[in-house]
Amino acid sequence: MARPLRIEFPGAFYHVTSRGNGRMAIFEDSCDQVLFLAVLAETVKKFRWLCHAYCLMNNHYHLLIETPKGNLSQGMRQLNGVYTQRFNRRTGRVGHLLQGRFKAILVDADNYLLELCRYIVLNPVRCGAVADPADYPWSSYLATAGRVKPPPFLQTERLLSQFDEDPEAAREAYRAFVREGVKSPSPWEQLKGQCLLGDEAFVEKMRPALEEKKDLEEIPRQERLLFRPPLAELLPDGLPRTDRDRAIARAHREYGFSQQEIGRRLGLHYSTVSRICRHPEKSAKSKT
Repeated sequence: MARPLRIEFPGAFYHVTSRGNGRMAIFEDSCDQVLFLAVLAETVKKFRWLCHAYCLMNNHYHLLIETPKGNLSQGMRQLNGVYTQRFNRRTGRVGHLLQGRFKAILVDADNYLLELCRYIVLNPVRCGAVADPADYPWSSYLATAGRVKPPPFLQTERLLSQFDEDPEAAREAYRAFVREGVKSPSPWEQLKGQCLLGDEAFVEKMRPALEEKKDLEEIPRQERLLFRPPLAELLPDGLPRTDRDRAIARAHREYGFSQQEIGRRLGLHYSTVSRICRHPEKSAKSKT
């Protein structure tokens, strides 16, 4: 099983999700949500995390976590492990509750903190569970909006400070911002390599950390090859056939481009690309 790419450093922000094994429910009733939030509070305190937003759905959860100590994986082992143990003890179940490894996307907080906090609390609206995020008790919306007292583990100051210096004005602006988000495009359109959410400057800043991991086979290829050259550079127009076939094989084997992508770039059928990828030297000789 491929291991998700983890880039951890002090001060990093992550959008974290984890889903039920086989799409099973991980919260059977409100007692489970209360239990999870208690474990989350323990984890935030122990690992000195800052939790900026959360939402607990039926078979998965969303968190926006800041790690001043650069210890996301350590904390997630406790969060998922302890919750699973307590859930199984309470329900009489055994075995895995959560599906595989958690997913964590490294976030450019300067540009995407607001968007992601909004996206997270709007999940119940998008799936049709409620019409208004204020009607859903298992997200950070009510606390951030000033409708209920924030739990000790939830950090609302940084988010609200981006709207206004006055707390009440900031909460009012936040509520309006979330309402507007129902019709806004998803922030995931800007996702890079399934692991980074940020502008080009942020992605470039993360290049050294990604380059260190590009040869690790257990990391998904799409994440390892985030900085691969574009196909137009690997397969420029006008290449002699022999050079073209070698370049096709290299684009597929070393840089992970699919045969369909290569075929579209060159106007070749994918079966032709497949044959070249298997035997690039033989294919070139047969055409001379």
